[in-house]
Amino acid sequence: MTEQQLLQLTARAAVLKALAHPTRLWLVEQLQQQERCVCELTDGVNTDISTVSKHLSVLRHAGIISSRREGKQIYYRLQTPCLLKMLSCVENVIEQNASAQAKLV
Repeated sequence: MTEQQLLQLTARAAVLKALAHPTRLWLVEQLQQQERCVCELTDGVNTDISTVSKHLSVLRHAGIISSRREGKQIYYRLQTPCLLKMLSCVENVIEQNASAQAKLV
């Protein structure tokens, strides 16, 4: 493996790691529909604003979402909608695994 390949694989792993939490996946799904403020997202997750903000920060640092400030509110939007195709592919893997398990029973 070359140094360049290692850097590329490390960058990919960082993006996948940022997505590797149920709450962050939910946030990405919510932001695919429209830009939302932290308060709207907090209500949907049923947790405190600091926890949601931390999850959003992880996604923002990974380049998955972006934010803008309007007064006291911060609004987030999905920066990379192509990730939704990947999540659809993940759903296919889950369905295939479930189908294979059902055949074994």
